[in-house]
Amino acid sequence: MRILITGAAGFLGSHLSDRLIKDGHDVVGMDNFITGSQENIAHLVGNPQFTFYRHDVSNYIFVPGKLDAVMHFASPASPNPSSPYAYFNLPIQTMKAGALGTHNTLGLAKANNARFLLASTSEIYGDPVEHPQSETYAGNVDITGPRAVYDEAKRFAESLTLAYHRQHGVDTRIVRIFNTYGPRMDLEDGRALPNLLKQALLGQSLTVYGDGSQTRSFCYVDDLVEGIVRLLYSNEHMPVNIGNPVEMTILQFAQTINRLTGNPAEVTYMDARSARDPQRRRPDITRAKNILGWEPHIDLEEGLLRTIPYFKQKLGVA
Repeated sequence: MRILITGAAGFLGSHLSDRLIKDGHDVVGMDNFITGSQENIAHLVGNPQFTFYRHDVSNYIFVPGKLDAVMHFASPASPNPSSPYAYFNLPIQTMKAGALGTHNTLGLAKANNARFLLASTSEIYGDPVEHPQSETYAGNVDITGPRAVYDEAKRFAESLTLAYHRQHGVDTRIVRIFNTYGPRMDLEDGRALPNLLKQALLGQSLTVYGDGSQTRSFCYVDDLVEGIVRLLYSNEHMPVNIGNPVEMTILQFAQTINRLTGNPAEVTYMDARSARDPQRRRPDITRAKNILGWEPHIDLEEGLLRTIPYFKQKLGVA
């Protein structure tokens, strides 16, 4: 197939490009580098299976030649308010990527009679009262809070995707992505894993917000990409959770990182960052198992050991 990936220079988009090229497809990458990095796709420059366009998906998209699939991954995703690349600090661009970007990429898929895959997020569940979160759960989202620009952009994108499927017969898929980590992720992302791993490798005390009892689940990027590719190849139109269902507290996670990195520093507790920060997050992957035959295979320790060399290289530590 010839496949367009928006956000191709991002963490997930670049890994997805690698996988699809390895599978024998031609990839057309698109990114405006607001949050993506040229470094993530530098190894693909000159590859005859890879073409790249620098473009903002909020504007009309033209790609010459036939496309067989369109995968919309372009969006700021970092929740770190201190980062200039976070959706907190790019609120309008985030909503435009979710609204106009989804509209433009769906139109492109329709014009090419191509299959379409939307990258959605576990954030559409908000601070969930259902646990674990299944695809039928409607969520508990604050539509006026600071996280709403990302949450609501993705919720709208899902609705628009299904509208194109129902009204125009576009062959659509929706993946709801839970916490993912691995090489090429942004060290300033603001989520627990890059924050804590960076601190540990620098020999610093690990910052835990609140009492550390809030939970997360972490999926290694190779497992996630496998699930996304299986969804692309499937005939499933309704949303599918892709993530690791193994849940742990942030305190347990911090202790695991300290052990694997040999960091002697202790944990420092800070005031909780936000009352709207989700307290529990774990996917119900029953649909992924039943429909795609997918579940993650790389456990946290193995995934961290694969990720640590990248962090060391970026931080310049031995």
